[in-house]
Amino acid sequence: MSVQEQTPAPAQQSARKGPLIVAGIAIAALVAASIWFFVLRQAPAEASKALSPANAVAEIAPGERGSQVELSGTTLTGEPISLAQFQGSPVVLNIWGSWCAPCREEAPALAALSSQFAGRAQFLGINVKDNTPAALAFERNYGITYPSFNDSSGTAQLSLSRWVPPQAIPSTIVLDSQGRVAARISGKVREATLRALIETVAAESPAQ
Repeated sequence: MSVQEQTPAPAQQSARKGPLIVAGIAIAALVAASIWFFVLRQAPAEASKALSPANAVAEIAPGERGSQVELSGTTLTGEPISLAQFQGSPVVLNIWGSWCAPCREEAPALAALSSQFAGRAQFLGINVKDNTPAALAFERNYGITYPSFNDSSGTAQLSLSRWVPPQAIPSTIVLDSQGRVAARISGKVREATLRALIETVAAESPAQ
């Protein structure tokens, strides 16, 4: 007499897979939580607060700003560029793309403010997920005269992820004269809001 192996019924197979699926989801959630916790521990207290989606605008007190931001690369026209070139005065970093509708909406305000603060604060762009001809056409159309990092690889944007989420495009960061993050805006800028943030940082003494 031969003994035939019985194939588990579909319902039994589903019952066995259920706990495995639940365990997989739990592990994925644990890994995500661990990564987020690591990011928060690496950032200063106020910078951690700035990561919250509920805080579209955040200012960071001088004592909480941590070390200077280091960023270098090339512009959209191929010239080398580094944040170190502009240390000693406030810097406004705007993350943008020509394909981004809110970026188009805020462009006139950025162009106007860059002119108003000429000699007091340096404006720089970080162009992401874009192609160079489209980005250059965007700058011409909106009168953007300050340079932008060509960040087609996303490296520069990722280096700022402790202050602004990578998916938050546009975003704007204000660096103090020491190159530290002093404020950030997640989303489209309002001209009056950004002007006030720059004025505050520009009024600080270099020792702060």
